[in-house]
Amino acid sequence: MLEACLTQGAGLHALALRQAAPRVVAMASHGDRPSELPLLCSLCTTWTELGYSVVVLDATMAESASDPGLQQWMDDSACHTGASGQYPMSWPIVPSALGLEQLCLGAPEDGEGSSRLQHLGRLFRNYEIVLVYASAQNLASYLPGSGIEPLLAVSAKGMSLLSAYQSLKHLLLIGRLQPTIVAVMDESNQNSVASVSSLCKSLQDCAMTFLAHQVTPLPVCVPLMDGPSLDDMHRLALRLLESAFSLAPATACLTASSHQRISGANHLARSH
Repeated sequence: MLEACLTQGAGLHALALRQAAPRVVAMASHGDRPSELPLLCSLCTTWTELGYSVVVLDATMAESASDPGLQQWMDDSACHTGASGQYPMSWPIVPSALGLEQLCLGAPEDGEGSSRLQHLGRLFRNYEIVLVYASAQNLASYLPGSGIEPLLAVSAKGMSLLSAYQSLKHLLLIGRLQPTIVAVMDESNQNSVASVSSLCKSLQDCAMTFLAHQVTPLPVCVPLMDGPSLDDMHRLALRLLESAFSLAPATACLTASSHQRISGANHLARSH
């Protein structure tokens, strides 16, 4: 339901803030890096091609003195501008394991992930998309009940099916997050396509039998590193933005019920 603001100007101001604020999306890491990292790179490339500025917070990498990241940004007030020119890449990858842990332990608990995420809005306000890349366990801790639909990739490589199912279970039951599941395909290898399709069917059966959750994996072909983004990637990139969490600051808007109470009070005062 739309909120009722005190004035039309306040409503337009709030809309502008929401549009300008960074948006958080997430991707679950479950040990299938040969499939996850090309997918992550292709997504970031697609977003930049669409005109978005992107930063990746990699919680699988810890910050250090030689490789600073989120923790240093949080500790150094001079870094709070989130200057997009700090990194040479068009979409920088920032080590974030320690910083995200510190952020989530230090932020006030509200039962949801929203208050924790708002801290990132000040650090990365020069970016439009903040992609959090972390394990399903960490995402459940960082983003509980935030409404974000983390990307979860499954492929024919190694133990991808088993680890993807374990991550799905953790996201659903612990984090109250419903992931967007993609089946990473290699169209040049028909055996790989058939194998991935079979694994996705197994994942669907397990999710329905043990979690009572219907899974519909999206088939996605990851383009070559130097090649143009494919239609699959454009659709996936836009879909993830639909469930992204906006880091817009609190506004002066009131809820509809509060606005009605104030209007009623003003009417009562005028009648007397």
